[in-house]
Amino acid sequence: MIVDEAIRILVLSMLSFIVALAITPLILRLLTKYSLTKQIRALEAAPIYFRLHQKKEGTPTMGGVIIWGVVLGLALVFWILDSVFSGIFSYLNFVDRAQTYLPIAAMAIAGVLGLFDDILGVFRIGPKGGGLQVRHKFILYVLLALIGAWWFYSRLGFDILYVPFIGNVSINEWYVPLFIFIIVASAFSANETDGLDGLLGGVTLFAFGALTVVAFALGRYDLAAFGGVTMGALLAFLWFNIYPARFFMGDTGSMSLGITMGVIAMLTNTALFLPFFAFILVIETLSVMVQITSRKVFGRKVFFSTPLHHHFEALGWPESQITMRFWIISAVMSGLGLAVYFISKLT
Repeated sequence: MIVDEAIRILVLSMLSFIVALAITPLILRLLTKYSLTKQIRALEAAPIYFRLHQKKEGTPTMGGVIIWGVVLGLALVFWILDSVFSGIFSYLNFVDRAQTYLPIAAMAIAGVLGLFDDILGVFRIGPKGGGLQVRHKFILYVLLALIGAWWFYSRLGFDILYVPFIGNVSINEWYVPLFIFIIVASAFSANETDGLDGLLGGVTLFAFGALTVVAFALGRYDLAAFGGVTMGALLAFLWFNIYPARFFMGDTGSMSLGITMGVIAMLTNTALFLPFFAFILVIETLSVMVQITSRKVFGRKVFFSTPLHHHFEALGWPESQITMRFWIISAVMSGLGLAVYFISKLT
């Protein structure tokens, strides 16, 4: 049973990788044909960022549609085939009401909202060069998180938090604000981290990998398959997104990945392990918070530029070197998080 499920997940992951790899050139041509390209923030708004990234002006964006498009497309195709030809395609169908309805819905909604934001940015619609402002994104994230929190707490009866080395703790109605915090923090952190070629794709690959391992260990094989399919699409995306990137992920990718990651963490009751699984996302966000606080309270900057990866760029580190080192840190911390998870389960 376990071996069969492991093989199934590997097959689905490989299939996702192949499909995403095959359709990417078509998506790239469409993005280029319709001039759906990145607009760099003005010199006056972010001088250091402008100096470092001016050369990337005009690079196609919204490549994140490849990731969630392939995941949702495969889910829909195999679900339809399994429904029409009962039993024949059940092996490949990973759509399950209890396990994957919520992450599939979260990925779809977040991906479409992020796509809308990207389109506004491409055509410079809206204040400050186009796109949704931070407060607008915050409102959207909170609304999505509120819906999810209500569903988890009221409809599914979730109110348990797993605390390492202690066990499950009932937090009752405090589950709602915790859920909102995790989803909003995951979404914002993913958006902050998406700033270098291949950076967010790589670090979320390790985060989804760790969450997939946990889901598999819990016997939630359809959820693990969903994670594997996401990883397959991410790998194909990275094939074209590593330095020098052929296209960028855009908010449609970062928003869908961040929110979906948070939902899976809540489904697997591993919210307190996200600082391990998504370590880079955490420190990127912390660097922004420290910078803003220092400037407002002390009138000075701690970093040359934030998020943190831009600070290292300003120090003269090559972009590819920053990305690879952050990937290594992500791999180590995800592995450490898994070690802590399984050790705590055994104690």
